[in-house]
Amino acid sequence: MGKLEGRTAIVTGSSRGVGADVAKFLAAEGAAVVVNYRQKAPRATKVVGEIEAAGGRAVAVGADLTADGGAQALVDAAKENFGSVDVLVLNASGGMESGMAEDYALRLNRDAQVNMLQAAAAVMAPGSRVVFVTSHQAHFIETVPTMPEYEPVARSKRAGEDALRALIPDLDAKGISLVVVSGDMIEGTVTATLLDRANPGAIEARRAEAGKLYSVNEFAAEVAAMAAADVASGHTQYVGGADYFTK
Repeated sequence: MGKLEGRTAIVTGSSRGVGADVAKFLAAEGAAVVVNYRQKAPRATKVVGEIEAAGGRAVAVGADLTADGGAQALVDAAKENFGSVDVLVLNASGGMESGMAEDYALRLNRDAQVNMLQAAAAVMAPGSRVVFVTSHQAHFIETVPTMPEYEPVARSKRAGEDALRALIPDLDAKGISLVVVSGDMIEGTVTATLLDRANPGAIEARRAEAGKLYSVNEFAAEVAAMAAADVASGHTQYVGGADYFTK
């Protein structure tokens, strides 16, 4: 039996990239998984198919976390399909996409994260775990400058982390723990691709500084591991390259 046997996980933004691999890792540990997508239903359906082919359980649910009712739709789907919500991985993020409103990064990276957590916490039992996924560039933005192209996103993600941490006393009262996973730039992610497009050579420069950048699958494994890790609420798990930001 896996570490998450009999438990249900919601992974936001899990139709591709880190979120998709996190969903697969959680399913491999026995969790039933709600795979969330905003627009790309075929991608989410493929992730579900891969989980089911490996003997796991999953369902794809379309929900825009910045829209009214988006967070509740994921919670409802988890309850209706699997009976509970025991793990919430807050992976969805953005802000570098073109054509979005000026406040989109803050609405997604702060407001939507809080709304999603509050909707899930209303039904989570004691012993449940919330994992918030962020980047070193965002986590350390107050002390270490980042690329100008990424700074608005970094500040919005830090605002999201701060808002979630402010809820820890309420979560503690319910027996729910919150863990933050902070990673360096990840090879092959949408954000890394957009950053390199806006600032050619940015990824190569960061790779040279860090010595190594994690792949999507490697980082996802670290995120998934925190769903059942024996750490205190409020713990920050640093994945790759943190020495550069803390020295």
